[in-house]
Amino acid sequence: MDNLEQKITEKATAAKSLFQRALDIAREDIAAYRRRDPAATSDAEVALLYSGFHAVMAHRVANKLHKSGYRLSARAVSQAARFMTGIEIHPAATIGKGLVIDHGSSVVIGETAEIGDNCTIYQGVTLGGTGKDTGKRHPTLGDNVLVGAGAKVLGPFRVGSNVKIAANAVVLKEIPDNCTAVGIPARVVKCNDERVCDELDQIHIPDPIEKELSRLESRIAQLEEKQK
Repeated sequence: MDNLEQKITEKATAAKSLFQRALDIAREDIAAYRRRDPAATSDAEVALLYSGFHAVMAHRVANKLHKSGYRLSARAVSQAARFMTGIEIHPAATIGKGLVIDHGSSVVIGETAEIGDNCTIYQGVTLGGTGKDTGKRHPTLGDNVLVGAGAKVLGPFRVGSNVKIAANAVVLKEIPDNCTAVGIPARVVKCNDERVCDELDQIHIPDPIEKELSRLESRIAQLEEKQK
């Protein structure tokens, strides 16, 4: 009887510890939304109404199930979250604390993706593969990474800490720490607060159609001048 009581006590203590840890993680994630989203007016609003928060909480459950060998159950949880939030996170993906998925619709995070602490991801982002790799197929994000709306990060490379990826950028290779990348394919335009490329920036991206029209106009003017 004493052994049974001891086992019950140990199970209860472990369950209490696990619940407390889950509560602490949820509080950290809610605090991240409050810090980074000006529209978040209260903890209750984030906990009850933010689809990005719901998706991450569901992923933490699915990831725990996946690691424990309950892969079908893990997948069921992730698919239910996808149906409810429009955010698809594979149960095997690794996500650090303080992830903010803002707005969240159409976000996809692949199986071998890894996300560090205090990252921010906007709507329409894909952390995916190219279809050419096996094993590790998806990107690894460092800490404090911001990925703009619609950006695609594709392949098994590392995106450094404190990196900013512009909206709609397509990242196909590694980005060093403390850099900003924009464009298709993405190019690093700033590192350690120093501009390294004058051709692209997040605001003044050249219009290729406008450039081609200007070139044609110049060529036509040259031909007309020769005919005179």
